[in-house]
Amino acid sequence: MNSRRDFLKYASAAAFATGATPSLLTWAFPQEQSVDVPGEDGMLLRSFRFVDLETPVEYFNTWLTPVPHFFVRNHMYEPVQLDANEWRLSIGGEVEKPITLSLADLSKLETYSVVNTLECAGNGRSLHRPQVPGIQWGKGAVSTARFSGPRMRDVLHRAAVKPTGKHVMFRGLDEVPGKVPPFIRSIPIEKALDSDTLIATHMNGQPLTKHHGFPARALAPGWIGAASCKWLTEIKLLDAEFAGNFMNPAYRWPNQPVKPGDAVKPEDTHPLTALSVKSVIAGPTDGASVSSGKIIVQGAAWAGEADITKVEISTDDGTTWNPAKLGHDHSHYAWRLWTYDWKTTKSGDYTIQSRATDSQGRTQPSTPAWNPSGYLYNAIDQVKIHVA
Repeated sequence: MNSRRDFLKYASAAAFATGATPSLLTWAFPQEQSVDVPGEDGMLLRSFRFVDLETPVEYFNTWLTPVPHFFVRNHMYEPVQLDANEWRLSIGGEVEKPITLSLADLSKLETYSVVNTLECAGNGRSLHRPQVPGIQWGKGAVSTARFSGPRMRDVLHRAAVKPTGKHVMFRGLDEVPGKVPPFIRSIPIEKALDSDTLIATHMNGQPLTKHHGFPARALAPGWIGAASCKWLTEIKLLDAEFAGNFMNPAYRWPNQPVKPGDAVKPEDTHPLTALSVKSVIAGPTDGASVSSGKIIVQGAAWAGEADITKVEISTDDGTTWNPAKLGHDHSHYAWRLWTYDWKTTKSGDYTIQSRATDSQGRTQPSTPAWNPSGYLYNAIDQVKIHVA
């Protein structure tokens, strides 16, 4: 084979044909090796069976992430055939008037835009100690884009939700292999009716690409990425939280702190919703060698439904902290870019740390809250560099 792309195509076909298990194909490439997937530039391959691509932290240098640099999270195979003219979205369940909408129908509704930082709940999983099973994300299962489309509440109002409609279920067009449970999630009706929750059809001003849910996806801003179902084809109003694998036991958080390594019973957990406060250093990168003098430290910070109020930087192992400068671009659910000018004349090895604080008073902890699924890692970020 002549390239990684050839190998990717070959192994993907083999996975479809053989129903290969995740252990057979998940680590087809070394974990820090970028992979050439059409439309996704320089991304890190994290899972092979269902394409999962991580954004290198060096790309955290623009407020809106270009689509080719936006991370990709799939729980199943992507739909093989998607025809915008044939696609339909059904709304049923606990409603007075079940309806079915085409893409043309959606386009006739008033369009809204929300800049949202979308983060996989498992981002940072590989950094938990002890480690846990699952996609071993580094720091880059997160990106920011301007999503556009009709408000979900406008669509739900057309269907006339009954008082018994307490939860809103989403089903996508993912290709489900074998006996794997389908990827179906639900969110509370209050979040679905929020003015910022969308049925998104566009991303950064262009129609959604296939990797990101073409022709339409749910967008629950400020919440974990799993709440924003891709390739949306069904919305169903329920009287209770959807009962399925991807609601329970997956994507749940312990009701009480857990000792690292301990198990948790499903009944002692609750569904994950909003993201935690977090910052990531985009540059200098870990292991870099830089010249003494003025060193620009930069990165991004986000907090789900809260706003970032400050980012602090330490270059002396946390003994002292200094404020970073927040970028001018600002939107409620979006990350804030930040910079810090560090001047040093002494050569040697240094650890740079960043910590963010949000409008809810939350600050990144020195150690993360360990949980058996490795969700919501948000410990103070750090990189080790050498100053020459």
